[in-house]
Amino acid sequence: MKLFYNKNSKDPIYYAQQGIRNGTKTTTRNVRKFGKHSELLKITDDPLAYVKEELRKMNEEYRVGKVDFAISADFNERVKHSSDTASSSNWLNIGYFFLQAFLGKLRLQDFFREKTDGRRITFDCYTIHRFLTYARILDPLSKYAIWHKLDSYYEKPGFDYQHILRFMDLLEENYDDYLAWLYRQSNTIVKRDTSVLYYDCTNFYFECEQEDEDIVDEVTGEVMKGLRQYGRCKEHRPNPIVEMGLFMDSQGIPITMCLHPGSTSEQLTAVPLEKEVLKMLPDTKFICCADAGLGSYNIRKFNSMGGRAFIVTQSVKKLSDTLKKAVFNDYGYRLLSDNSPITIRDMKTFDRHEKDNLGLYNDHAYKVIAADKVMDLGLYEDVALKNGRTVQRKAKGTLKQRIIITFSRKMMEYQRTIRNRQIERAKKLLSMKDPEEIKKGPNDVKRFMKRISKTKSGEKAEVEYILDESKIAEEEKYDGYYAVATNLSDPAKDILDVSRKRYQIEDCFRIMKTSFDGRPVNHRLPERIKAHFLICFTALPVYRLMEVKLDEQKTHVTVNDLITTLKNMNVANIHDIEYMALYNGSKALDALTQLTLLPLDRIHYRPKELNGIIKKILK
Repeated sequence: MKLFYNKNSKDPIYYAQQGIRNGTKTTTRNVRKFGKHSELLKITDDPLAYVKEELRKMNEEYRVGKVDFAISADFNERVKHSSDTASSSNWLNIGYFFLQAFLGKLRLQDFFREKTDGRRITFDCYTIHRFLTYARILDPLSKYAIWHKLDSYYEKPGFDYQHILRFMDLLEENYDDYLAWLYRQSNTIVKRDTSVLYYDCTNFYFECEQEDEDIVDEVTGEVMKGLRQYGRCKEHRPNPIVEMGLFMDSQGIPITMCLHPGSTSEQLTAVPLEKEVLKMLPDTKFICCADAGLGSYNIRKFNSMGGRAFIVTQSVKKLSDTLKKAVFNDYGYRLLSDNSPITIRDMKTFDRHEKDNLGLYNDHAYKVIAADKVMDLGLYEDVALKNGRTVQRKAKGTLKQRIIITFSRKMMEYQRTIRNRQIERAKKLLSMKDPEEIKKGPNDVKRFMKRISKTKSGEKAEVEYILDESKIAEEEKYDGYYAVATNLSDPAKDILDVSRKRYQIEDCFRIMKTSFDGRPVNHRLPERIKAHFLICFTALPVYRLMEVKLDEQKTHVTVNDLITTLKNMNVANIHDIEYMALYNGSKALDALTQLTLLPLDRIHYRPKELNGIIKKILK
C-alpha cells in the first residue's frame, strides 16, 4: 500500500491506496481514509509523518496477513448488465487446485509438448486436458457444457469449443503412448505394486438406435467393426454398447484400459491387453486375477508362461462330474482360520445363534483339488512309429492348476434367502395362469417353473406351469460353495485373500460410471468416443493416487466426500481486494491440506496468494 493525496491542494485528504493485480487486470483502490490535513493537525503536529507511520504499520500487518479495509457499499447499485440469456454465478472454484497438485506430477505438459513438437497447433493441449479432467471429476457434463462453464474456475481459461474437439483427436492419435506415460509417471508418485494385476470388463451403452456400420480400410481392404455394437448388457437395454477392459494393480490404481465393440466376447480382450501391459512392465512376473467370465482356457494357458500365474474364479456348476464328486465328498475339508479338520455336515448343522459359534459362522471350510489339464503347446515333436517311420505330431503338455473349494455357512443362508424370495415370486406368477407371459431366464425367478402338457388320445394338449422342485433342489446343492482355480502352490488362505480384492476393480467401474458420469457419451465418431474414455480413465488414477496418499497418512476420504468438498470450494471476489471463501471446513479439507500443504483452508485470500498457488502447482 502507498500514500495518496493531492499535493497541489492546500488542505489535502490523505488515503491509503492498494494496488491490485487480479490475473491480467490491474487497478488501485483507496482502502482507508486518514482524513484532511486540517483535521489531523488536531492530533499531531506533523500530519504527513503521522500518516506515513500509520501506513507503515498497515503494510506490516498486511505482510503477516492481517489488515483492516474500509469498504463502501451503495445499496442502490445494480448488477452489471450483460447480453447473456441467463444470469450466471460469479463464484470461482479453487477446489481443483488440489487435483492439479497430483495431475501436475504426471508431467503431461511434457507429454503434449513432445507430441505437438513441429506441429502448427494454436491451442494449449495441456490446459484443455487439465480442465476436461477437472470437469470430469467435479462437474461431469458434455464437452460443450464444460466449455460454457470454464469461467466458473479461478483461472478462467480461454479456449474455444473447436479446440476441445481438435485436442480429442490428437489425444486419440496417441492412445497407447498416453496410457503408457500415465503409468510411468504415476509410478513416481506412488510405488506401484504390480505383483498382482486384476482384470475385468464393463459396458457403456449409448442413446442411439442403430449400431455403427463396419469400416473398410481403403488401402488394405481390412474390415473393422464399428465401435458401438449390440451385445450382451447387464441392464438388458436395447442399445448399442462399447466394451471397456481394465487392468488394475494391487492398490486399486488402474494401469491401462482397452475399448472394443460391444459385440466382442470379453474373453477375447484379456490376452491382447495383457500383452500391452507386458510392454509397459518388461521382465515383470505377476499374477493375473479375474472372475469366472474371464477364466477361459486360453487366458489360463497364457498366464502359465513367462513366470506369470493366474487366479480365476471357477463356477462349481461347470466343473466336470469327476471334480463335482470331489467337491461334494465330505472329506478333506479344513477351516480356513486354523487349518483344523471340519466337515460340511458340521458347517451346515451347528447352531449359529450360540455365542461360541460366531467365529465358526464367519469362517470358511476349504479343500484343494488337483485339476491339471492337457493342453496344446503349439509345437511339434517327432514320433517313431512301430514300422520304423517317423512322423510329426502336435506336442501336448499339462496345464498345472488347482481348484480351491470353499464353503461358507453365511453365504449358504444368504443364497437360500434370495432363492426363497424368488420362489415366492414364482408362485405369484403361477397364480396368474398365463403361460404366454412366462419366459425363462438364467437368473430369473421363472427358471423355477416347469412347463408340462397333458393330453388325452386325440385331444388338444393342455399346457400348464408348475413349480420345478427338482430345479430348486439342484440349485440348493451349490449353496455356500465357491471355487477359485490357480496354478500357484501358495497356501489357500493367501490365494483367497488375493481373489477377494477383485471388488476394487468393480469399485473403479462404479466410480467411473456413477461419480464421474462416464456416460452419456455425447460423441458419435469412434476417435472422439475413445478420447472421451481416455479422459474418464485419467480422472480415475488421479483420484486413486490421492486416495492412496491420503490412506498413507491415515486420513481416508471417500470419493463422494472428496468430490463434494472440492466442488463446494468456491470463493467470491470482494471488490478485487480479496477473495472470500464460501465453504466450511471439514475432515476432507483438513486431510487434503495436510497432504498437499496448500493453504486453502482460510476465509480470506489476497489475489496474489491464489495466483502464487496456481503458478506453483503448474510448474
